[in-house]
Amino acid sequence: MTWAELSARWPLLEQACWDTLYMVGWSTFIAVVGGLPLGVLLVLTDRGGLLQNVVANKVIGQVVNVARSMPFIILMVALMGFTRSITGTTIGREAAIVPLAIGAIPFFARLVETAVREVDGGLVEAVQSMGGNTWTIVRKVLVPESLPSLIAGTTTTIVALIGYSAMAGTVGAGGLGDIAIRYGYQRFETDLMWITVAILAVVISLIQFAGDFAARSMHRRGGRSGPAPRLRLLRAKEAATADVGKVA
Repeated sequence: MTWAELSARWPLLEQACWDTLYMVGWSTFIAVVGGLPLGVLLVLTDRGGLLQNVVANKVIGQVVNVARSMPFIILMVALMGFTRSITGTTIGREAAIVPLAIGAIPFFARLVETAVREVDGGLVEAVQSMGGNTWTIVRKVLVPESLPSLIAGTTTTIVALIGYSAMAGTVGAGGLGDIAIRYGYQRFETDLMWITVAILAVVISLIQFAGDFAARSMHRRGGRSGPAPRLRLLRAKEAATADVGKVA
């Protein structure tokens, strides 16, 4: 492909990039909004959890597992009727957001579950001893303490969604995947296909770098590996009070 040909295709590539970012951005937002409470609920309803309910936990877990096990290309086809009822169409970037988000919610929920389970149980006990309810523990301990891992999980979700969005291009969703299929494969413009691959690689690398940087920054500011000053100070005061009581 010559520079003249590339220049002629550049507006097409630029629009495809924006379409991909649009789909991935909205899908990520919906996945976080839906997956965060779902992942926390999986932890709270598990054995020994604050809202222990084994039956509910098993049901939610099975629904998440089934949704995660479904290949994305099959999920897109299975949700076409649902997508049409919401967006009025099954093609285009708006239509692609529906299966992208639904496929990402259980994926992100499992990442949230893993992150929240790693929170120090002593911090939860400290808040409980001070009369904190479940909502307080979730808001003040579980989410803040797991924030670095949640950011890393969000980064992983975004990278996965970029791959899904490229796959969605095979059914007319738009974006870089659509360019690679329509021009790179169907019209035998192999150079254009490799250019889209290179653009995707650069975008993913930048997102991964930004996500890693944000996660490390949260660690330094007092995430799970940080001091969590106020909670640990309260625990120290409780211990000191208990020692004084013993001496008296």
